[in-house]
Amino acid sequence: MSGVEEFRAEIRGWLRANLTGAFAGLRGRGGPGREHEVFAERLAWERHMAAAGWTCVGWPTEYGGRGATLEQQVAFHEEYALADAPARVGHIGEQLLGPTLIAFGTPQQRARFLPRIVAVDELWCQGYSEPDAGSDLANIRTRAEWDGSPGSGTGEPESGGGEPGAGAGQWVVTGQKIWTSLAHESDWCFVLARTEAGSARHRGLSYLLVPLDQPGVQIRPITQLTGTSEFNEVFFDGARTDAAHLVSAPGDGWRVAMATLGFERGVSTLGQQVGFRRELEALIGLARRNGAADDPLIRDRIAQAWIGLETIRFNALRMLDAVAAGAPGPEASIGKIFWATWHRQLGELAMDVLGAGGMLADEPYDLDDWQRLFLFSRADTLYAGSNEIQRNIIAERVLGLPKETRPPAPGS
Repeated sequence: MSGVEEFRAEIRGWLRANLTGAFAGLRGRGGPGREHEVFAERLAWERHMAAAGWTCVGWPTEYGGRGATLEQQVAFHEEYALADAPARVGHIGEQLLGPTLIAFGTPQQRARFLPRIVAVDELWCQGYSEPDAGSDLANIRTRAEWDGSPGSGTGEPESGGGEPGAGAGQWVVTGQKIWTSLAHESDWCFVLARTEAGSARHRGLSYLLVPLDQPGVQIRPITQLTGTSEFNEVFFDGARTDAAHLVSAPGDGWRVAMATLGFERGVSTLGQQVGFRRELEALIGLARRNGAADDPLIRDRIAQAWIGLETIRFNALRMLDAVAAGAPGPEASIGKIFWATWHRQLGELAMDVLGAGGMLADEPYDLDDWQRLFLFSRADTLYAGSNEIQRNIIAERVLGLPKETRPPAPGS
């Protein structure tokens, strides 16, 4: 048996032995559009995983991971999905911030934050999007101003003031973030903020780690079409974070933020596709039971969905070379367009398979899984970078086509 197959058998056996008893009822719970489900129980499950060494498996061993190879990481995510294990609650820290700190953080930042991510003792959210800076992320207006006065830091006491990013002192953050997943459950937020007055677009941005449990932070859940609230508005009104919580250098935030987005397109997408396949197979079963599969147009769309899913998988496997090199490049946008469009179309197909009955919801607004899939998947082609922005990235950074003409920035 190869090392990968041994690893696959190990995680499969552990999941079989541990998704039992108090954890047995967590199978299939949580995930996009359903993050409200049994959150405390899923957190307990993930801490149980951490105690057994099954969080952050792809991280280097010196940072608390297993040092799993790329192939082993794929096996982990696939087996986790095949076991119908509950959706992870610490994935933003594990898959986004952790790799970012490993690549760009200081030794002190790694020592402070990484062990708590591995243990699932601190949960993270991502402070990127704003009302006027969604897919056009460079339009960020949230600002962070340097306060280097003596005694302003909250770490170890130091004498005197300091320069931004060093010694005593703090960044004072003011602005608004939106569509912040799980902010209401999080302890910290990594925030992209403008730290250079008068700067525009990609310049003058910095990447800050901001504690959420403090005065000056207000979190407001957003009620979605599904009736649930996993996205939030986050308001910063003079919120503070220490000098030591600046990742890389002042003004280097865009480079760090883009690397974080690259990690988001990593190996976990292979596990995501196991869930997609489960949805497609369940929909095929429904179409056979209710007679929708007798419609040749429905049958053709199901066939196209199967072909599309195979294409997504082959494209994801092709991208693994880029993942192995450190972080996916702009080519990762191809995968995002593929799976987001496919999943949205699957939701539309589900409504047509259901027929007129799919338009009805039980009181009080109790959606079934297919209705929730349809409504939530409308956002797939928007969040994590809209299809339009992904196409621009592919055109400009992969194909080398001329950049899209944009209006000049205000004041330029």
